[in-house]
Amino acid sequence: MVFKDILVHVDNSKSSPARLNAAIRLAQTWDSKLTGAYVLSQPYLPAYTEVQIGPDILEAQAKELKRNAEEAGSAFRKTTDQGGVNAEWRVLEGMTVEALAIQSRYFDLAIVGQGDPDEYLFIGDREMPDGLIMTSGRPVLIIPFVGTFETIGKNIMVAWDGGQQASRAVHDALPVLKAANTVTVMVVNPKGGRQGTGDLPGADMAAHLSRHGVNAEADHVISDLDPGDTLLSRAADKGIDLLVMGTYGHARWTELILGGVTNHMLKHMTVPVLTSH
Repeated sequence: MVFKDILVHVDNSKSSPARLNAAIRLAQTWDSKLTGAYVLSQPYLPAYTEVQIGPDILEAQAKELKRNAEEAGSAFRKTTDQGGVNAEWRVLEGMTVEALAIQSRYFDLAIVGQGDPDEYLFIGDREMPDGLIMTSGRPVLIIPFVGTFETIGKNIMVAWDGGQQASRAVHDALPVLKAANTVTVMVVNPKGGRQGTGDLPGADMAAHLSRHGVNAEADHVISDLDPGDTLLSRAADKGIDLLVMGTYGHARWTELILGGVTNHMLKHMTVPVLTSH
């Protein structure tokens, strides 16, 4: 079974069309229903500036936000009609993470964009997509804000560390893994033993996936580079078009302050990432 009910976040960012096109291709491949969700949020305004803005300006701003939503909806309907997919359009109100998290719980998969620091316009933009990953309870597919992705899920890499979040992500991704041509279970700087990644790093998970009909092989690498950079480098070498990984194996605040694979990947990703927490 593949993901039959997909939610895609649509906004007015430069990367939104590529994200929507990726979602349409997946919906076509899996014969899925695709629902577009636009969140009507208020732009961030410091408190000291709000009192200086008159009601006329605020009303004009509200009309502009509504117009942006209507334009996004028209583009969504036109693009999905051209793609021949079963589609639905929804406009949500509120904070982006909260609105999308509530909606995504009724879907098999949520597709969102990587955060682009040059386009943070609304309150809560800085919380995407990691805030959604942490709160939705559903698998999330993140599309980088740079690049176009003609295929997603043909040649997959699983970032495996033997941890709880990685296991959750792998099993949430099983529908995609089963449909892939190749799957590489990649371990960076493996720790052996039963509490780590096994005496043959990644072999146990590759064998488990093979019993589900997944064409999986185990691989590992010893590297002095940042683990996130190592994964992205190996992904480029292998022509990977989707990375499956768990997120925030440590406390999120710890990773944000001290760094971590999740934080690094969300900032520097070059391929789509399918994840869950």
